[in-house]
Amino acid sequence: MNGQDASQTARTLCDMAPVIPVLVIEDASVAAPLARALIAGGLPVLEVTLRTPAALDAIAQMALVEGGVVGAGTLLSPADVARAKAAGARFGVSPGTTDALLDACEAADLALLPGAATASEAMRLLERGYTMQKFFPAEASGGAPALRAIGAPIPQVAFCPTGGVTPENAPDYLALKNVRCVGGSWVAPRALVDAGDWTAIEALARQAAALARQGA
Repeated sequence: MNGQDASQTARTLCDMAPVIPVLVIEDASVAAPLARALIAGGLPVLEVTLRTPAALDAIAQMALVEGGVVGAGTLLSPADVARAKAAGARFGVSPGTTDALLDACEAADLALLPGAATASEAMRLLERGYTMQKFFPAEASGGAPALRAIGAPIPQVAFCPTGGVTPENAPDYLALKNVRCVGGSWVAPRALVDAGDWTAIEALARQAAALARQGA
């Protein structure tokens, strides 16, 4: 899989819903019911960050849930790529990008949403064929105004902004021509996950799925 093919796959995933839940899972036993709640609410594309010991087990459990597409976030190295792929991840997400990470994902046929925060980073990824990128950290990097400015000279690239995205500012991002979706953790707050309140999480997902987007 080359960068162009990876981006086409990533773009298709980003078009499935306006929000990709960014999930930090401490206990793999909640993975399947959490996935079912989010999918039922209209958010089928799920990102499990590799920040906890339970993450790979959670990906494996979510991969078995019908109607969902689970990916691995916080990919930092070729070893992360191999572990995520083995666990059943169908795509990867990275906070930034290195040649080693791109090479590993392409060799593993794992679609990647690579991280970029500046015009130079976006251009470098574009040279390798990556036209669908993650804008991270979105709010700390200037938010929607910065992303609008980057899009003016680089209209070929579409983004999924992540990092500080909330229900309040998500519409600002989704109104941009170069944004396909946003990534956010608010749809699965820790308190609700710990309480096993899947009905409340489904309701949050349904609200997120109803957000309007202009799209790229």
